[in-house]
Amino acid sequence: MILRDRLVFMPNDVDLARSPLSGRVDAETYVLGAFNPGLARLANGHLLLMVRVAEALRTPIWNGHVHAIRWADECYRLDAWPLDAVDTSDPRNFRRYGQDWPLFGLTSLSWLLPVELTAEGDAVVAVHYDRAIAPIAPYQCYGIEDARIARVGDQYLMTACAVSPERQCTILYSSADALDWQLEGIVLDHQNKDMLIFQGLIGGQYWAQTRPLGDGYFTYPPDSPWCAGPSINLATSPDARHWKPHAQPGIRPAVAMPTAVRIGGGAPPILTPAGWLSLWHGVEPDGGVGIYRTYWSLLDRDEPWRTIAGGNAPLIEPVPTLTDPIKILMYLDNIVFTTGIVEAGDAWMVASGEADLACRLTLIDKRGLA
Repeated sequence: MILRDRLVFMPNDVDLARSPLSGRVDAETYVLGAFNPGLARLANGHLLLMVRVAEALRTPIWNGHVHAIRWADECYRLDAWPLDAVDTSDPRNFRRYGQDWPLFGLTSLSWLLPVELTAEGDAVVAVHYDRAIAPIAPYQCYGIEDARIARVGDQYLMTACAVSPERQCTILYSSADALDWQLEGIVLDHQNKDMLIFQGLIGGQYWAQTRPLGDGYFTYPPDSPWCAGPSINLATSPDARHWKPHAQPGIRPAVAMPTAVRIGGGAPPILTPAGWLSLWHGVEPDGGVGIYRTYWSLLDRDEPWRTIAGGNAPLIEPVPTLTDPIKILMYLDNIVFTTGIVEAGDAWMVASGEADLACRLTLIDKRGLA
């Protein structure tokens, strides 16, 4: 089913001298990860990756404090937190003690970098630093993460997660060419992430998969085939800016799939002759971050809350041999996080983040998902 699989963009491919943060942060930074790319097909046939660049402090701890990068008032600031007030065991963030709810800080700030590839995805054509997307609003002050791009008619719609003390929310960008983007603002509020806009209208409406989170859930009956927890819901909109939750549930964790106890959206659903192809991630608990894999479902073309086909086996799994050449840079493993899909003749080109570190392109035979 997998015809080709490779890493196409990695941390060492980012030129930090051309970063939006360059010369604006009073500390040395490095690329923690260049990963979780949105994917689009440009008018010239080339591929466009919208790469999440997590730019981190080289030494976040000094003078008895851990530091976080924050955008404010058109500049980047460093906030200091006493070490005795935080847990710094995770290289990606720190957690403050003494709170009744989880409270985190980041030692990196993420921004989005457009990377143009050949039509087959086998070489980089250009890295568009002049079109990088960085924070410009208070609700983006801790960064912009995990772009997803949908082509709907003659426009491109890109969702991403914006991080700030007030909310982790979904924001929307629009574009006519997938290179120059206009920020449209917040479209989903706090902890409603992994928003994927369907790549086409249904009954004249825009549809999207969403994934609201919470600290608690109510159980299904003992004989239910479903597990309560984070799930993929649906929403509709007349204009892609104003969204209403749909009453029918979408894709839910299943008792029969213990390797996908926690789930969330992956690539924006794309229409096939048989229905909407939805790629999503399932997480198997392992005592740490978990093992992330990509699964697939085929949704009814008119009633996308109905799953008409799918597989319990993963479609894409983490591949350690892909990251072996950059193993020295790794801080996590067992993660593949799919974020984009486009057509490639008789195959699907699928974009993912590998190990929260690099961009992976996987070519998948369409016949295997019929």
